[in-house]
Amino acid sequence: MDVLREFLEFIESSRPEPVGRLLRRVLLKSRELTGAEAGTIFIVRGRGATRRLEAADSQNDVVPVTSATFVLPITTSSIAGYTAATGETVFVDDLYELPEEVPFTFDRSFDRRHGYRSRSMLCFPLLNYDRRVVGVVQLINRRVEGHDRPAAFGDEQAGLIVPVNHIVGAAIERADMLERIRAQNVRLRDRNRTLAEQRARIAALQDETEDAFRLSINLLARAAEVHDRDTAAHVLRVNEYSHFIASELGMPAAFCDEIRYSAQLHDVGKMSVDGRVLRKRGPLDDEERAEMCRHPEYGFQILEPSDRLQMAASIALNHHERWDGTGYPNRRRGEEIPIEARIVALADIYDALRSPRPYKPGLDHERTVRILAEGDDRLDPEGHLDPTLRVLFAARHAGLAEIWDRFSPSAAEAEAGPDHSSSSLTAVP
Repeated sequence: MDVLREFLEFIESSRPEPVGRLLRRVLLKSRELTGAEAGTIFIVRGRGATRRLEAADSQNDVVPVTSATFVLPITTSSIAGYTAATGETVFVDDLYELPEEVPFTFDRSFDRRHGYRSRSMLCFPLLNYDRRVVGVVQLINRRVEGHDRPAAFGDEQAGLIVPVNHIVGAAIERADMLERIRAQNVRLRDRNRTLAEQRARIAALQDETEDAFRLSINLLARAAEVHDRDTAAHVLRVNEYSHFIASELGMPAAFCDEIRYSAQLHDVGKMSVDGRVLRKRGPLDDEERAEMCRHPEYGFQILEPSDRLQMAASIALNHHERWDGTGYPNRRRGEEIPIEARIVALADIYDALRSPRPYKPGLDHERTVRILAEGDDRLDPEGHLDPTLRVLFAARHAGLAEIWDRFSPSAAEAEAGPDHSSSSLTAVP
């Protein structure tokens, strides 16, 4: 009873430790209690058809052994496999003379390699509280003081350990589970670190891709304005006006961001207009005016195939439509005109009025605000513009003046650098 209490105290007092170390201590304690000169402890791994025994530690007081892991199937062909499969404790007096009726055999290869003689064996299962086998202890050659030959294991030795095997098994299962949880946590941390690194790389690539995309758009806008040298910062200002108006109107952030780079492509269709018309400095005749008025449709045809440029395509097609339906190319009216095109139309007209042209001077902000409020001989604000945007402009026009001052022709060229360019805007057609 004292020995049994000692074993229980050994298990219950064990601090949390790696399962491998616990298994080595269990095997050593089992050998001490039974007098076994050698032994191996196995742990059950896998589920269902993949269940197997993995040797966790081997000990031998007679010949040096290494604790190299080896695996046994959980079948009745080996003694440890039989114990794991049946949950039975096995006693063998002489491993070289097994009874014919037993289903298992003994592998003598270790004995041959090391000149050892395995004789007696005690093999018992380690159970959890559900009485499921979680491990197997295999003890070899019980040494008895005063005897040269190993003695057989019997009920006395088994009685020292087998009654508490479920406590031992539960302790092993708990340690194994905690170790696997820790290992899983390490793998999850490593995986999360890897994912974070991958996300960072993807974000960097996306940033690079986005920069390339924005540069391509800007170059496309520059190509559309190659014939006009009079409006050095028009593209940049129309982008900023449109973003400002959309923000003040309370549009979603994604909309505001998209209109900021889409607005500059409103005249991209000029790339397809007859160059002679674009280069002409005098008034256009009716045929030339008709060709110029096709540039919204040309722009839509250029941009519409791109998923990323759907808003730009909409702006290109509709920015010359008017609230009263007198615009072109489709004579859309009111809210039939997409809101992004209505915003860019206001931005475009404001900048056209303020920009100097060979045929007119640029107007100051106050005069421009008055024309957009009251009209003149060329512009009818009520017919041209969305009334909601006219009200917003009347209250927030100072924001457009700030953008003009910040990106005036001389300042914009210095600030924008090689990635920004001019764009032309015909005076309100």
